[in-house]
Amino acid sequence: MMQFFTNLDVFIFLMLNTVVGNYGVVDQAIVFFAVYLAFVLPIAFLVLLYRESSSFREKIWLAGVVFFSALFTKYAVEEFIRLFYHRPRPFLTYDIQSLFTENSYSFPSGHASFFFAFSFAIYLYNKKWGIWFLIASLLMTIARVMAGVHYPSDILGGMILGVVVAYLTFVYLGPSLKKLIGDSE
Repeated sequence: MMQFFTNLDVFIFLMLNTVVGNYGVVDQAIVFFAVYLAFVLPIAFLVLLYRESSSFREKIWLAGVVFFSALFTKYAVEEFIRLFYHRPRPFLTYDIQSLFTENSYSFPSGHASFFFAFSFAIYLYNKKWGIWFLIASLLMTIARVMAGVHYPSDILGGMILGVVVAYLTFVYLGPSLKKLIGDSE
């Protein structure tokens, strides 16, 4: 059964990666989504947060929950997993075209864990904003598979980590942070 899922993972990866190298504009779009969208999303969030009509304390609280979720997922949970599980990147394992390279292990995807935690925390606060951020995170992570730096299961693992940590942060740490911010003024 495990071999079936491994084969499916590799099949989906190879299918998505076949797009690479055929059209320059497509490769450029994949690189934009896979690499540069990661810089656009936090800026977009801060702009939306600035334009939000809620109180300054509410904005600080939301930024704290969103960024804590993302950073904790990426630098604590994901790095802990990578201490024990060392999956090489697809471009190191298969003879495929990669649009760029990464030096760390493949599982779980750091981009997926960070940006799904980031986006899901936003979603828990504001469904309308959150849907857009989740769609952008999905586009980013699919582009990373297409680019040859992740398997689909790396993305799925990072996505699950991000959503779980964002939910736990929002539900359990969020009220304490709100109280701390509220008591400080």
